[in-house]
Amino acid sequence: MPNIVLTRIDNRLVHGQVATQWCGAIGANLILVANDEVAGNSLRQGLMNMAAPAYAAMRYWTIQKTIDTIHKASAKQLIFIVCENPQDVVKLVEGGVPIKKVNIGNMHMAEGKRQVAGSVAVDDADVAAFKRLQELGVELEIRRVPTEHAESTDKLFK
Repeated sequence: MPNIVLTRIDNRLVHGQVATQWCGAIGANLILVANDEVAGNSLRQGLMNMAAPAYAAMRYWTIQKTIDTIHKASAKQLIFIVCENPQDVVKLVEGGVPIKKVNIGNMHMAEGKRQVAGSVAVDDADVAAFKRLQELGVELEIRRVPTEHAESTDKLFK
């Protein structure tokens, strides 16, 4: 069983906030970016590598590779999964990745989205994905940084 310490949704994926604050707070030693586009984009990987703490290994896997490979992880690997959107997290959970809790960090405002929390904007597809995660027994929390209190997830469904 992989030791997943946190799964986070952040449309920026790995940046200073994720790398410094979250990694330290949860004790992760492996950051796994599960994203089809980034898995094949060495430029974006290089930028994220610069933000990553020296003590954490980085992996950039497609959603399918994550599903196929994560169960081979060593118990010593304290895995921090970062996804761009809730739809990708649904694919992971439905594919058998044992995600119990999802931290919703940054989902920026865009065309067709509505702001529901300080750093979270959703559209109907996002809301459907969050509902599906709840159906699958995944706990949701909205929290930008580990030092802040979690916001109510009821906001996601209004």
